[in-house]
Amino acid sequence: MTSISNRPFNEIVIGEQCQRTHTVTERDLVLFAAVSGDHNPVHLDAEYAATTAFGGQIAHGMFTGGLISAALAMQLPGPGTVYMGQTLSFRKPVMIGDSLTVVLTVREKHTEKPIVTLDCSVTNQHGKTVATGESVVMAPTTSVTIDTPDLPNISINGK
Repeated sequence: MTSISNRPFNEIVIGEQCQRTHTVTERDLVLFAAVSGDHNPVHLDAEYAATTAFGGQIAHGMFTGGLISAALAMQLPGPGTVYMGQTLSFRKPVMIGDSLTVVLTVREKHTEKPIVTLDCSVTNQHGKTVATGESVVMAPTTSVTIDTPDLPNISINGK
């Protein structure tokens, strides 16, 4: 098990950042399709995707959004965060093998409620921005450190 800690509202500082990196795999696309129900062949069928303007399989846009969600839930503010809203603009396609880095930057704190607005940027391994947006969350008010649960190992086609 891995332990994670949060940043309670009173400790969060304007301009504070976190970053999280993930390399996109075909397995990611298959699992995301299974959970979301989005089976668009541009994500799942290499032969079909090669005939599109992208020239290959691309990740679901909301997969990239999910990486932002993970950074919020796991790092800033972390455990206990309640996701209230998100804007996203997808700038470039995300391909299998891309290494994506999510950067969250605290832009604003509500004066009376534990609500935080964060700027979100996702770049690929070439430094190209693939998505930008804004997250609004309710931050936890107390500090916690918890163990993350073990997840099942789900195989795809015996892999």
